[in-house]
Amino acid sequence: MGLSTGAHTTFIWSLLLVTNIQALTPSHYLTRPDVDRLKESLGKPVSDLETAYFHIVGFSHLGAELLDEKTACAFINANVDRNSVDSLFYAAQCIQTLSDCEIDISNETRDLLLAAVSEDSSVTQIYHAVGALSGFRLPLASQEVVGALTARLSKEENVMATIEALLTASFLSQQADLSGIVEEIEDLVARLDDLGGVYLQFEEGLEATALFVAATYKLSDHVGMEPALKEDQIVQLVNAIFSKKSFETLSEAFSVAFAAASLSQNNYHLPLIVAPDGPAAVSHKHPNLRLRVTDLLSHPLTKAQVKLEHAKSVTTKATLLQETALSLSEDVFELNFMDSKPTSGYYDFSLVIEGDHRYIANHVELKVKVSTEVSISNVELSIVDKDQSIAPKIARVAYPSKAKGSLTADSHQNLALSFQLTDVNTGAEISPHQTFVRLHNQKTGQEVVFVAEPDVKNVYRFELDPTERKTEFDSASGTYTLYLIIGDATLENPILWNMADVLIKFPEEDVPSAVHSKTLFAPKPDIKHLFREPEKRPPTVVSNTFTALVLSPLLLLIILWIKIGANISNFSFAPSTIIFHLGHAAMLGLMYVYWTQLDMFQTLKYLAILGTVTFLAGNRMLAQKAVKRSGKLN
Repeated sequence: MGLSTGAHTTFIWSLLLVTNIQALTPSHYLTRPDVDRLKESLGKPVSDLETAYFHIVGFSHLGAELLDEKTACAFINANVDRNSVDSLFYAAQCIQTLSDCEIDISNETRDLLLAAVSEDSSVTQIYHAVGALSGFRLPLASQEVVGALTARLSKEENVMATIEALLTASFLSQQADLSGIVEEIEDLVARLDDLGGVYLQFEEGLEATALFVAATYKLSDHVGMEPALKEDQIVQLVNAIFSKKSFETLSEAFSVAFAAASLSQNNYHLPLIVAPDGPAAVSHKHPNLRLRVTDLLSHPLTKAQVKLEHAKSVTTKATLLQETALSLSEDVFELNFMDSKPTSGYYDFSLVIEGDHRYIANHVELKVKVSTEVSISNVELSIVDKDQSIAPKIARVAYPSKAKGSLTADSHQNLALSFQLTDVNTGAEISPHQTFVRLHNQKTGQEVVFVAEPDVKNVYRFELDPTERKTEFDSASGTYTLYLIIGDATLENPILWNMADVLIKFPEEDVPSAVHSKTLFAPKPDIKHLFREPEKRPPTVVSNTFTALVLSPLLLLIILWIKIGANISNFSFAPSTIIFHLGHAAMLGLMYVYWTQLDMFQTLKYLAILGTVTFLAGNRMLAQKAVKRSGKLN
């Protein structure tokens, strides 16, 4: 019974985009340079029939044409070994992709291939034999092949053997019972390793993972059954396969090309790649957001329908545009976002791609930057008397000009700066992330940077009181160049403006010795660690009382020995016994010396020496006693 009558169905997850949640989309795929690099890997000089197979069939997977098919066909005919199943497989698969190439197959060769389809052959041999028979369009008993594969899989329980079984089944008749082989797909999925929720791969490596994907879709298309893969698993497999851009072997490059072709041309799942055509940014000069929608081989999908679900400001969370279709221009989808009159900043775009039920990873979130140009207006530089007895001296400056003459500020005056920042295109007030005032000492090279901040009317102001700020300048009087710095990631024209020269005079009594800017970067003095000073010892009476209390048990022991009597008959005067007791007494004495004279590091050094000697002597003493005791028992 064929699989079409009993096909079980699986569902595809559709990940809904909600606030602060981003759908899992491929983070790795084959860009156009990657495809060209893959072609270069497959296009290395051909040395035998196996490398010719990787070259010819690999190019067909990438949709590339061979430069000379006749030469390729002649090479295959000249190098095919009709007594080798492997050689026949490579030749048969090559001529399948060539437009006009044939190989004469004798009855003996056919019998050799049929004999290889046996339980005694490896899965690889069965795969190559069946692939050769199929390529040469020779008849074979599909159900017998299924039986041989099933028997061998019970003996070869490894990933590559199972993948080759899937590829073998894709050559067989649809009338054969392939359900047992198809079920192996779920078993292989269960053996995949999940790496951080981003990658899904076999521990056998890239080649096994890529061939599994290719074999799964080839067999699924053949039997008409959707593969048992969820959308997030497919995306993780894509990330694992296409994260590598250079390949160690020709077979590895071939497996990646095979997987890319299978994921781009199958009946069930088509992972999408949605990427900006250039930077993800718009401005009044470049109002259109341009997006490319491609498959994994970077082939444009011009029949897709791209719709903007909503565009929200990252800062205010306000929705500016929603439910808008993007128009197709050649092979790029475009949206004139500036028609919505957005303010400069970043916007979260939620996009959905429709037009084919096979699309997966078709909900995409994209961060788009709206850039603009800044204009500086109403710029005033003024010298303000602290007691306001003299009218302020005001200099109005227009960007990018420099104020004429030099302004002077001393301890009785403040230097003040005010200005406004507006959008060149809309006239709206803007607030860049960086608004700095930099003062550069023309003589010493010393620099001091301040922040200009907006007031309630969004007028940026900066005021310098030389008396209060003298420490930041090291009280170094002199002529300073005043720079205004305006910067933001959304500005197309960041500003560094040399506004004026300002003579700043600090109080004479605070003037330091010559200031050298290089000293700012000179090595600092070494930091020397000082141990804490020892605490004051307690009174002698307290120490003596405590010592007497500590020694009182020893005094009690001596009194009891005198009253009761001490048994020292077992004491041996062997050298080890004497050394052990002397070492033990020496360690007790060392504790006293540590209390009165030594520090911890000195004590540990002496204790290591005494402890080693005492340990060896004690070990020897106990061994002698054990021998003596065992002799008495005997």
